[in-house]
Amino acid sequence: MRFCSRCGFPMEGAMHLLAHGGLIPQYQQNVESKGPSPRKRGVKQGALLMLIGAILVPILAVMAGFAPGRLENVFGFFCALAAIICFLGGPLRMLFAGIFEEGAPQPRYMTPVSYSPPMVAAQQARVSLPPAQVNQAPSWRQPHTAEILQPPSVTDNTTRLLDKKESETE
Repeated sequence: MRFCSRCGFPMEGAMHLLAHGGLIPQYQQNVESKGPSPRKRGVKQGALLMLIGAILVPILAVMAGFAPGRLENVFGFFCALAAIICFLGGPLRMLFAGIFEEGAPQPRYMTPVSYSPPMVAAQQARVSLPPAQVNQAPSWRQPHTAEILQPPSVTDNTTRLLDKKESETE
């Protein structure tokens, strides 16, 4: 039963208390690493490489356009090299990280610090529940429905008012 049949109170917390002898169990989570996983770091590196390429390649292209003589070829070469490294290397780095690098560790189930085996249902019922209450008939006499007076109808009073108005007008 998940909820109290009378008031709707969630019984989940009460079940934990009953299973552990009235004590709230202390849980600890197994955390092995605090930093991001190698896969996540690799994806970030690939995205950063592409962002750097989006900034660096246009700057080198503008410099190659304004450079005189031989410097134009040097800036053009570096512009092409930056485009290849950033726009090809970035997605390849992300692909490599996604396929080959280890992801975040799978979450493990939390284990209680001090665990005691749950009690058998019969023991649990004896220990945790109050004694059973027997519903007894009340000592006073229940009313007989024929003795109860029915309330007068709402229309009776209005009809009487109409009768009075007709007799007054005559």
